[in-house]
Amino acid sequence: MTSVLVPIRYPLSEFSKTTLRAAARRAHEADADLVVLHVVPYHATEDVTRRELKRAAERVVGRLPRARYLVRSGLLVEETILEEVAAENADVVVIGKSQASRWRRILRRIADDPDVERYLRRELDCEVLTIAEAG
Repeated sequence: MTSVLVPIRYPLSEFSKTTLRAAARRAHEADADLVVLHVVPYHATEDVTRRELKRAAERVVGRLPRARYLVRSGLLVEETILEEVAAENADVVVIGKSQASRWRRILRRIADDPDVERYLRRELDCEVLTIAEAG
């Protein structure tokens, strides 16, 4: 089964909503499952539930029968996202342009090649769809 994973911030910013809409469209076009992920940094004081994330996402894209909602904690948000991409065996990852920039900085520390899409394709065998902020 094909799956599309989209990491988003909660509460949803306008940019998170744009990214979520793009991921929902891609999942629909590919007849794929949609996995909506929010990572709470360990040092954060917020307490987000899966139910809250689901309700917020459904206000943006409606109820999707093949969607799952995950809330994870992690020391480094981008590393936690990469772990979830691998755990979910995602075929497509939809990320915002600003998130891609943060990933590039991390990749420069651990790899010679800071190209996020190439890294994810090589390491996780998935496609990356980067969404620019609507302007």
